[in-house]
Amino acid sequence: MPLLLLLLPVIAVALDTDKATGLIKNPGWEQVRAHCGGCHSHALVTNQRADRKTWLDIIRWMQETQNLWQLQPQVEMQILDYLAATYAPQPRLRRAPIPPGLMPKAERTVQ
Repeated sequence: MPLLLLLLPVIAVALDTDKATGLIKNPGWEQVRAHCGGCHSHALVTNQRADRKTWLDIIRWMQETQNLWQLQPQVEMQILDYLAATYAPQPRLRRAPIPPGLMPKAERTVQ
């Protein structure tokens, strides 16, 4: 039973993911599907994690260098709300590197 409780969030996310794009179906996902998938794979969105300012910087960079069209202010707000909430930075999932002072001494081999 405890294992099932651990899997429920994973199952819920899987059920709320658009099969065609891989986007999580939170408010605003349709705007991301419509505006972001025209130029690149949606995987470029789903594989990123950024805060709202960084997502805005990415949009501005695409507009300045990649020919992304100007978005209506309301549409841009919906996209940023979605990206900042759904693909926000996450805490590191790996342990921190071992400090050099705690690493075993490397053995040198004589050649």
